[in-house]
Amino acid sequence: MSSRPLPSFDELPLDKSGPPGNAWGLWGKNDELGMLNRITPATVTAAASEIKEGVRVSLDWPLDKPSFPAFDRQRFQHEILNKAPMTMNDDAIYINTQSSTQWDGFRHYGYQGAKMFYNGYGQADFKSGTGPLGINVFAQKGGITGRGVLLDWYTWAKRNNIRLSPFQTGAVELPHLKSIIAENDITLRPADILFIRIGFTAEYNALSLEQKEAFPDRKPGGLLGLEATRESLQWLWENQFAAIASDAAGFERGPATGSYNDPDVSIHQWCLAGWGLPLGELFDLEELAEQCQERKRWTFFLQSMPLKVCYRAS
Repeated sequence: MSSRPLPSFDELPLDKSGPPGNAWGLWGKNDELGMLNRITPATVTAAASEIKEGVRVSLDWPLDKPSFPAFDRQRFQHEILNKAPMTMNDDAIYINTQSSTQWDGFRHYGYQGAKMFYNGYGQADFKSGTGPLGINVFAQKGGITGRGVLLDWYTWAKRNNIRLSPFQTGAVELPHLKSIIAENDITLRPADILFIRIGFTAEYNALSLEQKEAFPDRKPGGLLGLEATRESLQWLWENQFAAIASDAAGFERGPATGSYNDPDVSIHQWCLAGWGLPLGELFDLEELAEQCQERKRWTFFLQSMPLKVCYRAS
């Protein structure tokens, strides 16, 4: 792991034979941690100083949310397995890992034109039960641990009469985030873990059962999220985040392949496939926002452990 300075944004792509914006080889040709390499013992120790009161907040949305997933993804299933004649039960659950609170790993989304994933891997390199680029690597290194920073765009937008539905395509603009940072006197540090609250989980929880059932087929569709522009990507790169996350279902404005996006400029492509920057989605930021607002303090110690499945050697 290293806290060394990053190359400038204008130096990207590092692998000139690869797709736009890539930082392949920055941490070595076989690296599977990407920007999580920025999490060092020193950054974790510094993040621990954020603990002042010992208040604990869960950021996990329930596993059965969204109740009716989009994109034909499997719904959450739970079984109670009675071990009769013993007075004993086991529980079994079945999920699609794109349900509920999640970290997108580096083989989730690649460069769509080049058909390549982080550090140049292709689909043929991935087989069930084996690596490379499994999210288990994050867990084996102690999870995503460090100083979290919350930018509460949802509250800021309402205060500034910006009304955008989290269930329709729309852009959280970079100047909005810069305003939130300035107004709350937030200082960003290398290896921070960024959270942007856009109000998705709050508004989804308020839907009726009928509205939740109709959610995958809603008209108009799309998702609210950070605008995918070169300026946004440069800001993410230059702030040297270790990971970025949101309560949004896609982090960036969706669909990422919409006509409003340059096909070569999307956050999923550049961050996941280009830089190895984990994207978190559907985090439950409601209580966190309340606690931060009460204290007027927007930084905190974070520990997030992805699912750990130890793949056998290929």
